[in-house]
Amino acid sequence: MSEQTIDLKKRRFLTQATSVVGAVGVGFVAIPFLSTWNPSARAKAAGAPVDIDISKLENGQLVRVLWRKKPVWIFKRDKTTLANLSTLTDVLTDPDSNETSQQPVYAKNTYRSINPDIAVIVGVCTHLGCSPTYRPELGAADLGGDAWKGGFYCPCHGSKFDLAGRVYAGVPAPTNLIIPPYHFVSDTLIQIGVSPEAHEVTPIFKSNKLT
Repeated sequence: MSEQTIDLKKRRFLTQATSVVGAVGVGFVAIPFLSTWNPSARAKAAGAPVDIDISKLENGQLVRVLWRKKPVWIFKRDKTTLANLSTLTDVLTDPDSNETSQQPVYAKNTYRSINPDIAVIVGVCTHLGCSPTYRPELGAADLGGDAWKGGFYCPCHGSKFDLAGRVYAGVPAPTNLIIPPYHFVSDTLIQIGVSPEAHEVTPIFKSNKLT
């Protein structure tokens, strides 16, 4: 066998090996590239919309998600809670949510929500930015006894909010908790970060059945 024949075989082998390595390299490059199509946790925290499945959310249950680096509470209110909200007018600073910067127009109601039983609230106290604790129990002795109808308490400076995020009078926090932009993608899926169109709000609000 001539040296020329051996040399050609070596070249052929090296060419094939290089092609295989090149293909594997492309594969490793493609994986991170394709993964960039999915919103990362960092992107969501920066403001990308966040989808929340509420199909298994029970009365009184609260879940927390991060949106724009802030905690957002999603919780379900029962009939008793909803009825109690209308009895607190005299003890709240802004019971009718007249401070429009605190909520979208479609949440300017007693419940401060699109669906009465599903609340979506930014969990940051409007005093100094602390995160209040969830205190849904009725009649808590340390929060006013029988006058307490459930809500949120900020242990940092004593601010209190009801279960619609409305601030109590006489506490350090000056305004109600903020309602973020959100809408219902379906009966069981909420998207935080995107407001609904006006024509989508009314049917959802009126057709909701309290549970």
